[in-house]
Amino acid sequence: MNTVLRDLDGLHAWRQQLPGSLALVPTMGHLHAGHLSLLRLAQEHADHVLVSIYVNPLQFGAGEDFDRYPRSLDADLAQLTEAGCTAVFVPDDRILYPQGSAAITQVVPPATLCAILCGVQRPGHFTGVATVVLKLLQLTQPDLLVLGEKDYQQYRIVQQMLADFHLSTRLLCGPTQRAADGLALSSRNSLLTTAERALAPRLAAELDRLCQLPAGSDAGFAAAAARENLEAAGFVVDYLELRDSETLQSLPRTQPGGRWFVAARLGQVRLIDNKVMP
Repeated sequence: MNTVLRDLDGLHAWRQQLPGSLALVPTMGHLHAGHLSLLRLAQEHADHVLVSIYVNPLQFGAGEDFDRYPRSLDADLAQLTEAGCTAVFVPDDRILYPQGSAAITQVVPPATLCAILCGVQRPGHFTGVATVVLKLLQLTQPDLLVLGEKDYQQYRIVQQMLADFHLSTRLLCGPTQRAADGLALSSRNSLLTTAERALAPRLAAELDRLCQLPAGSDAGFAAAAARENLEAAGFVVDYLELRDSETLQSLPRTQPGGRWFVAARLGQVRLIDNKVMP
């Protein structure tokens, strides 16, 4: 059984006696093969791996799915034990926000990275993400932080935060893991109905089609056609855009290395995905 850490005294005592390098894989739990792939990547680059499990209220807005977000701690711990995880940090709100999440100093990422894409529909979301990630880094002092490519905007924001605050933690990005039908793995997938789950892979299929467009194609025209296809199939599309992978600035025409981003809703479930053009 891996070590389960639930309070700061236990975490600090464990960290102080730990030899070798440490990688942190932050999660909100309800683990799937995508999370486990990040654990394996972390194990390749560090002597020990700490996985955190915490559903962070600060990154959920009013009317979002904080209460509905799937939670399965016992199953998560069993998976991590089988995968050889060194330890699991399972804080609660009293540990991370002892005076309440509204009373804490928050990290506000630059608008060029957070006031676009998911930041438009979810104002304050990336402030919540950056704040909790910085807290976890300060508490656990890892040598390496491992995030997933599916949440690419989040990855870029954290990457920028590490640089801006001169933090020495290295950052690795693990590739998106997909089901056999192409759907990007996500904890929220378990909330899809049977009919919605059968429809969901069209999101990735539409991105695949966009990535096959010749360089120099009109990105806005292509995005509008793809959006129409998805909405005809039953999706409610929040955005579908081509952006630069580094700056996240909008690209008017397709080009190698450009990244297509999409967010769309099926019923009560919001799905996101992204794919880079070859």
